[in-house]
Amino acid sequence: MTIHRILFLALSCLMLTLLSVQNAGILAASSRGWRTLVDGQSLEGWQAQDPSKPHEWRTAKAVHLTGKENRFFMAEPGKGIFVNGKTGRTQNLVTLEKFGDVEVHVEFNVSYKSNSGVFLMGLYEVQVQDDYGRPDIHFSMSGGFYARKINDEWIGGTPPRMNACKPPGDWQAFDIKFRAPRFDANGKKVANARFLEVRYNGHVVHENVEMEGPNSAHMPIPEAPKGPLMLQGDHGPVAYRNVRIRPLQ
Repeated sequence: MTIHRILFLALSCLMLTLLSVQNAGILAASSRGWRTLVDGQSLEGWQAQDPSKPHEWRTAKAVHLTGKENRFFMAEPGKGIFVNGKTGRTQNLVTLEKFGDVEVHVEFNVSYKSNSGVFLMGLYEVQVQDDYGRPDIHFSMSGGFYARKINDEWIGGTPPRMNACKPPGDWQAFDIKFRAPRFDANGKKVANARFLEVRYNGHVVHENVEMEGPNSAHMPIPEAPKGPLMLQGDHGPVAYRNVRIRPLQ
């Protein structure tokens, strides 16, 4: 083997080593600060909205559409995801821990015409719903911020910029950057909660949207500097996986 060949091989090995180190650094940076809240291994760290009553949330290995018009899920026994029972009509699931300013990654799967929601602080909902192929854009659709009902009237509500919904049975994702409401020393709210960004299946559907108050179907708790994350479980079959959270950066 010539000296040039030896030098070429040595340089190639060095470049591969540097590239591996760089990639490792990128992976470490991308996972820095993230905590997994739903890994599908157990329901540890979560409870029903009303802990005194039973719920049907369980872990599963996979879900498959079944039933008339694919309105239900058949869950394969195992671990990896959370699914809200056979009928999709059970209590909401709430974290024991409370959070303030956060980034959240949520992966979800809904059956045909099913409905759920991800509630930041248990109050501010990003709608989860099967709206695949829906032509109109409305606050009630998947990725939207549902309106508030005040004196029997719907107030506010913010639709997503586009319909980014995938077909029922497909896994989908939200990536959320959220700023909690601000309070003064006397506990008076001085700034509303704000969604700085929401990406739906990679598409930006919201930027810098202020929440004047909780959405419909929120937990019966007051606005505060910190609150739990809630997954809605009483509006139809839904499954969640890879729910991760970290302080807003």
